[in-house]
Amino acid sequence: MRIEAQGLVVHYPGMVRPALNDVSLLINPGQLYAVLGPNGSGKSTLMKALLGTSPVTQGNITFDERALVDWSRRELAQSVAALPQTETVAFPLTAREMVAMGRYPHLEPLQGEGDGDRIAVLRGLEACHVAELADRDVSTLSGGEFQRVRIARALAQEPRCLVLDEPTASLDIRHEMEIFELLRASTNSGMTVLAITHGLDTAAQFADRILLLSQGRVAAEGAPEEVLTEEILAAVYDWPLSVHNDARSGSLKIHPQRSMDTYA
Repeated sequence: MRIEAQGLVVHYPGMVRPALNDVSLLINPGQLYAVLGPNGSGKSTLMKALLGTSPVTQGNITFDERALVDWSRRELAQSVAALPQTETVAFPLTAREMVAMGRYPHLEPLQGEGDGDRIAVLRGLEACHVAELADRDVSTLSGGEFQRVRIARALAQEPRCLVLDEPTASLDIRHEMEIFELLRASTNSGMTVLAITHGLDTAAQFADRILLLSQGRVAAEGAPEEVLTEEILAAVYDWPLSVHNDARSGSLKIHPQRSMDTYA
């Protein structure tokens, strides 16, 4: 799925400056596209704008060269799976039931699961290593387990595009890497993945392209080596960082430096 946004502006009432200001992006099918930036830079607002859940003051959004406003909510849900940063569950629900919710866009009203739906749910559970948690109430899961169940639900939806806000929040190193390896592998079949993350190293290792936001504006956009430079990152994060190529992994490694001002 091809996603394009041109000149997006989102200005919430009462805010001095826009949450997004003239943000443009182009994501081609089969790309893993990472969105980075400090807290409050507009990352989550961008996700909401792309999904049509946050009103856009100005600009255009298209999916497969078709305007967002021309997609029905059901059509969009069948093609795009979204994972917001946080969510609460207000009633008892097992992990399997939560993952099965990913099949709802493909079912008619009152239609029960078919064999294909059950297979998709099982694949999602197994891909995220939560099959053994299938009968557990989600309220009893740890933060990391709950996050993996949520990702399994998105995969069970069998979308053409995944849009995820901090997909590896609360995950340990092993599961963080496994999830990003899974997302990377998903692009091999043509799936488009847009992942909002704070992980500079993770984005450098897995992303095809990176959008770096600062105070609602595009600070840089391009391949990891073009965006993740010491000069650009220091200006955006207001903190010195070192960037070097790691010979073993073949990707960039980013480390925050100690600020001498702190010890003056």
